[in-house]
Amino acid sequence: MKNNFLILLITLSIVGTACESQRSKEEVTREEVTYKEAPSFSQDSAYAYTQKQVDFGPRVPNTIGHANTRQWLIEKFKEFGWGVELQEFTATTHDGLQWDLTNIIASFNPEASKRILLAAHWDTRRVADKDSERQDEAIPGANDGGSGVGLLLEVARTLGEVENKPEVGIDIILFDGEDDGEPESKKNRSQSTIWWCLGSQHWSKNKHEPSYSAYFGILVDMVGGRGARFYKEGYSVQYAKNVVDKVWKYGHHLGHSDFFIMRQSEPITDDHLFVNENANIPMINIIEYSPDYGFGHYHHTHADDMDLIDKRTLKAVGETVLFTIYQE
Repeated sequence: MKNNFLILLITLSIVGTACESQRSKEEVTREEVTYKEAPSFSQDSAYAYTQKQVDFGPRVPNTIGHANTRQWLIEKFKEFGWGVELQEFTATTHDGLQWDLTNIIASFNPEASKRILLAAHWDTRRVADKDSERQDEAIPGANDGGSGVGLLLEVARTLGEVENKPEVGIDIILFDGEDDGEPESKKNRSQSTIWWCLGSQHWSKNKHEPSYSAYFGILVDMVGGRGARFYKEGYSVQYAKNVVDKVWKYGHHLGHSDFFIMRQSEPITDDHLFVNENANIPMINIIEYSPDYGFGHYHHTHADDMDLIDKRTLKAVGETVLFTIYQE
């Protein structure tokens, strides 16, 4: 009986020591996870930049709203101290129109060899094909286009003004001609030609610098909607799972777990797909798309206006993108 008691004491001692050892390892691991400080992100500023775009009217290529927005975007990047390069090209639309398009490329810290690519699209859709009325009229595009651009403009302003600069170089590409494509009722799913994402298709095959590359990229699309939830998009996971995982982890670390959902959604053909496949740059997509109900109710409708935009959503994504930059 005494021997059994002694064996029990020895066993408990070993188990206790093992548990203490495990706790010590966990504490060391927690202590080793340190993050670099990033500057604050102004959701008010990002909101104002989104509002400004909507004030120009729909940014449909070959319209006055498109031309005015183009000039304003160029001026803003230059005002923030970024270098600006324009990639002008002509593309054919699904219905045979010839559109003059411009990819706007802004660069920060051009001497840095390690670079991060950020992107959004700055054009808007010329039809409201998912709406119940005025389907032949262009949409405001506050979220679908405007929010991503507004967010990246605020990132550019912040990096241009703060004393604590990131160690890496940053390139922002605002792709043109992303949001055209056939109306839902006329889509031919069997066709191999993709009539949207015209700007990223062109750039990925004709980079502004032939040898250009980036460590990774982040595309932001529809990132300002009220109540938005961001799932791990399928192509992002396929091509850049490690980038997806760390960005979502950073989002949770910053307190934005309600926005960054730890669940995968289906693949979405967006600008990042062509950057991955043609330019060989691992790029992820932060986009509002649910695996349960797809795009939001506003998608390709006139409801995509400023009433939809929520500063809290802009902050969650903008703060996470800015924080990601500073961890490199």
